[in-house]
Amino acid sequence: MSTFDDREKAFERKYEHDQQFQFKANSRRNKLLGLWAAGLMGKTGDEAESYAREIVAADFEKPGHDDVIERLVSDFAAAGKPTEARVIAKHSEQLLTEARRQIMSEIKN
Repeated sequence: MSTFDDREKAFERKYEHDQQFQFKANSRRNKLLGLWAAGLMGKTGDEAESYAREIVAADFEKPGHDDVIERLVSDFAAAGKPTEARVIAKHSEQLLTEARRQIMSEIKN
């Protein structure tokens, strides 16, 4: 195997690793977002955990993160707590940073 082939395989492994990390971070962010939203809607314990799992699953409905935001806007409105999409999106960005930090600390341990 040539040096070029070795480098190509290394780049492929790095890309795969980066994609797996991003998937885990997005899923963790969605769980954190679901728990945050559940708390604002008065859900606790198992009900909050179940709701967070629903939010994680909502991300698979269509490409991108908009499906999660739309779901949360709808759920907040139904709970009598209307919240703008931009507010949810901003909190989502903050939670993505937290999710990445949590995953990195788990990897290091």
